[in-house]
Amino acid sequence: MSTRIIYLHGFNSSPQSTKARHLGDVLAARGERDRYACPELPPAPCDAIALIEAELAGTGGQATLVGSSLGGFYATWLAEKHGCRAVLINPAVLPHVGLRAYLGPQQNLYTGEAYQLTADHLRQWQGLYCETVTPSRYLLLLETGDEVLDYRVARQHYAGAQQVVVEGGDHQFRSFSQHVELILRFAGIES
Repeated sequence: MSTRIIYLHGFNSSPQSTKARHLGDVLAARGERDRYACPELPPAPCDAIALIEAELAGTGGQATLVGSSLGGFYATWLAEKHGCRAVLINPAVLPHVGLRAYLGPQQNLYTGEAYQLTADHLRQWQGLYCETVTPSRYLLLLETGDEVLDYRVARQHYAGAQQVVVEGGDHQFRSFSQHVELILRFAGIES
């Protein structure tokens, strides 16, 4: 079975995000769209993990996770649990701390879905936190201008992992298209 890439979008995002669409388009242009999946992650962490694990189950262990922000947090937990590789883009390291300020009504930026962010979400994220990671599993992509997350927290948490730190940028990781070939090589997909 060939390697599949499973893209995990961030908090209040969707498969319609710029990075998700771009990665899918690159693989489609190469005739490899069947290697790509990007599930729409539900707000509840336990439901998101169950959905991603269902995607992983169909890969025969031949998958690389690509996670942005909260998707990077999920990718970390799953990479440690299943022993797969993961590309992390401006990942959330401590969403159970950082998203506490957003408790209450939420709306997905792409789908318009309204829901309540609750203390139960925070508890579930805390339960998924990996205090230590296996650095060789990860490619970490950071932009120092991330206005949402302090890139230094991720840089320290994933010390020893392959890291690309880009000066400037923002939380959306503006330089994403410049790193797609690196992401594909890390996943074992050569051009």
